[in-house]
Amino acid sequence: MRVLISGAGIAGPTLSWFLAETPAHITVLEKSSGLRLEGHNIDIDGSAITIINKMGILDEIKRLNTTEIGTRILASDGKPIVTFPFNKGTSIDPTSEYEILRGDLANILYEASKSRPNVEYMFGTTVEEVLQNDQELVKVRLSNGEEREFDLLVAADGQWSKLREWCFPPETIQVVDKDVYVIYCTIPRLPEDTNYWNCYIGLKSRNITLRPDPHGTIRAMLTKMPCDNAERIAWQEAVRGDRGMQRKLLRKTYADAGWEAERILDAMDRSPDFYFQAVQQIKMSKWSSGRLVCIGDAAFAPTPISGMGTTSAIHAAYMLAGEISKLDNREHPARALEAFETALRPAIEKVQSDPDYPGVVHPKTALHRWILQSTMWAVTQIMQIPFVATRALRSRQDHFTVPKYPNLDGES
Repeated sequence: MRVLISGAGIAGPTLSWFLAETPAHITVLEKSSGLRLEGHNIDIDGSAITIINKMGILDEIKRLNTTEIGTRILASDGKPIVTFPFNKGTSIDPTSEYEILRGDLANILYEASKSRPNVEYMFGTTVEEVLQNDQELVKVRLSNGEEREFDLLVAADGQWSKLREWCFPPETIQVVDKDVYVIYCTIPRLPEDTNYWNCYIGLKSRNITLRPDPHGTIRAMLTKMPCDNAERIAWQEAVRGDRGMQRKLLRKTYADAGWEAERILDAMDRSPDFYFQAVQQIKMSKWSSGRLVCIGDAAFAPTPISGMGTTSAIHAAYMLAGEISKLDNREHPARALEAFETALRPAIEKVQSDPDYPGVVHPKTALHRWILQSTMWAVTQIMQIPFVATRALRSRQDHFTVPKYPNLDGES
């Protein structure tokens, strides 16, 4: 089988690695001239670790752990109000044992997959047009002018996938806006910085967090929920605007937010990876059309605040490769695509329907903030009860199971 994968982020390279266990020939396209190494903290949870372990890269992921030792909720003077020390495997602490930067994970997956003899990477190249998608084949025109034929085309090109836009009717795609905005940037580390995920809950729905990384810098994140319609319009315009417009809005909004706001505002102009986005989910009524299938954020972006995007993408890649491995030689992929979606969709729908309560963690008033912080403190006390801690230890693994695919696992 000839497979074309558009996107060399997380899902694409993972899929290419597992497909390389079959007789397939895999081509991976990436629009950037090189691997995109930016991106902030992500974690790999629960049963996705089992999948990663099959690839033999778990030790490398551990080596590049972000060094985060837990989560702290801070007062405006930087003193901790609530501390969630890292507790291996629990869901109550937002820090994961396998916390890693997105760029580091993407590079590990790329290095693991590029050495496979039946995997080819093409950088600075995209699909410009899908010329044919029928019973016989899928034919594409690439940005380098080539026209090439494949048996399967995989859209792993992210939340705003062009392939999805071109090949699926608009009514089959739903964008769910969470009314939250998130800003990422990398800033210099200072001697007083710690290895905690330090979180400051500001008033007027303005939050600030700082996280460590293994490269000697600090990953800053600002999150904001508009408090009224005027703010909502301003933030909607900014997300569509240029960086100058976005930074101007941030300075206006966060000037009096407190804690490390001034430090971040001063450093963001020099940040190599400043990123401003609206938090939105992607939902599709069907993930495939003919010989084209969407995976990862292109099919079911669960939002950054869910913490499940990476885990979902890894599962999707493994399960798609597994279902393809069951096909007969030269068989149309429809049977595999249908089985893949039937098996994975229930877990994805559960992930996307999990409550994330952005309004609760973005209080407008001092009273609301006090209630939130008091609740968090109470949770830390309850978690000291052994029975509760044991239940939390299992909760990260509730959404997904790892199917067995003999052709991928060396059991055929």
